[in-house]
Parts: sequence; C-alpha cells; structure tokens
Amino acid sequence: MATINKQWLLASRPAAEATTGNFRLVETPVPALAEGQVLVRHHYLSLDPYMRMRMNDTKSYAAPQPLNAVMIGGTVGEVVDSKHPKFAAGDKVVGMGGWQQYGVVDGNAPGLLRKVDTTHVPLSAYLGAVGMPGVTAWYGLVKLCSPKAGETIVVSAASGAVGSAVGQLAKVRGCRAVGIAGGADKCRYVVEELGFDACVDYKQHKDLKSLEAALAEAAPNGIDGNFENVGGMVLDAVLRRMNAFGRMALCGMISGYDGAPIPLSDPSLILKSRLRLEGFIVSEHMELWPEALKELGMLVATGKLKYRETIAPRIEDAPEAFLGLLKGRNFGKQLVKLL
Repeated sequence: MATINKQWLLASRPAAEATTGNFRLVETPVPALAEGQVLVRHHYLSLDPYMRMRMNDTKSYAAPQPLNAVMIGGTVGEVVDSKHPKFAAGDKVVGMGGWQQYGVVDGNAPGLLRKVDTTHVPLSAYLGAVGMPGVTAWYGLVKLCSPKAGETIVVSAASGAVGSAVGQLAKVRGCRAVGIAGGADKCRYVVEELGFDACVDYKQHKDLKSLEAALAEAAPNGIDGNFENVGGMVLDAVLRRMNAFGRMALCGMISGYDGAPIPLSDPSLILKSRLRLEGFIVSEHMELWPEALKELGMLVATGKLKYRETIAPRIEDAPEAFLGLLKGRNFGKQLVKLL
C-alpha cells in the first residue's frame, strides 16, 4: 500500500473569483491507525458549488473552510485498514473525506462514514444521483415545491447533478418538467435523454425580456414550482412566470459565487403572486435522507433515473475541474478520480 497521501489545501481566500492559486498540493505520510479508526482509500471526490462559498471568510450557513487545511468534499472509496468492529477491509463507503487520496476516520463518530452496496448502484453514483445531490433534488422538490400531477416545475442548471434529478423526479410525479441550461448540447440532453418536456437555453437569451418570452413558450400554463440553482436574471425571469401560490425552493445562487451581489429586479412579485419561497440546506434534514435514498436508489437501479458524470482523471486536476464547474463547463456530476 502506498504510504504517501496527496492532499489539496486551501492556501488563500479568493479576492473575487477563485483561482488555482488559492489551492496548494502537498504530500503527507498516511498515519498509523489508533483504536476505533478506519483508513479509507478514496476512489472519487465530489466537486460541488457550495465549496466556493466555504472558501470565503464570511457569515454563511456553515463555518468557512480553514486555511492550510484539506479542502472539504464528499468522497467514496474502500476501507483498506480498520481498527473498528463495524468496518472491514474491502467495505465500500461514502463520507466527507475531502480533497485527498486517503482519509482516517473515527468509526465511532455518527454520520462520518456509511457503508454502501454497489451491487446495483455504481460506487460513483453515491456522490451524485444516490448521494447528496440526489437528496438535495428530492428534498427541494418533494418537500418545498410540493408537486402535484399536471403542474409545471422549472429547474435551473437542469443538466447538472441536482437539476437533472429534479426534473426526472417531477416527471415521476406526473408534472411537466422544464429545464434551464446553458448551451444547445445540454438542452438536447435534458430533453432527449432525461425526458424533460422542454429546456430553455439561457445563452441564447441575453436580456430579461427574451428569457421571459422563452420561458413563456416552454411553460405556457405558467410555473407552479421552481427549483432555483442559479439566481440573477434566471430567477428574475422565473418570478415573472410564476402562478399564484407557487412554491420556490432556493438551493443555490451560482451566479453570485464570485462574491458579487445578486439583487432581485422586482421582489414585489413574491407578494403579488403570494409565493412561498424557502432556502434550504439538505444536511439540516438528515431525518429524511433514508426515505429519499430509498427512492433514488430504486430509480437508479432500475434505470429510471439517468445521470451523467464528468470525471477529471487525476487528483492534480481538482482545482481546474472545480473552477470549470463554477463556469458551467462540466456536464452532469463533476467528479475527480483519486486512485
């Protein structure tokens, strides 16, 4: 077994947009295990937009990522050594191992490490469709958007790991699913492969009036539920098409991850349409994860929930892949292969 662990640390905080210079790659020895600890060799790292906000030393829903510490991130991998009775070498596990090839985990700490079954669900899917992104989609749609058969659900960043699941879960519930994505290829994938009813290419609509008109065509009966991942002009356009008593789940504001403010152009629409708008963090609803994972796992195992992955081939590629994610350059779930 290799004794050297490659790790990406947060070296500095971004002044505006994040750059590769904010990260530093180091090599450290893999430590010996103490009683109760588990050594995991990570196969894949999940890259997610929330990481950008954690890089800032500002008030948010979670503490900032510490400087000169391993970057936070979800991982899947295999137990290679264990001094805990509940874990054995060969177990496939999911956890928050961070941007590194190996992780030492306290096997007694609740929720840090979870064994998974890869018989019918690929290991990497536990970082996507059957992991945090999938549960995020499920919670925001089912619990906040409260979809009913025949209603129209709109989701931005529709080709991404979260958005793609939102639309497919909405279709399972008998809804019209409309996506918003960037580029003809992504919109084609959303409709032809994922089964959405329509997809608006925001890159073809440079102003609010044009984007609103495209949404009106894609959602002729208005919008009953909105799952928001982008904010900015996209959210402004959606607000103008929301039906009375519509529901909006605010999951992300990727248009503002460079630190710039993203004000609403007409917040009075929330009042005029009597909208219910709620932001959420899926880790604050762990009691619902088993229910969500059960449905997601069944849908993936039976081929009814489709997903796509973009995989950076080496740990050295993690910063560039992360910056590309923030720019929308990935297709589907962005992973880094750590083996």
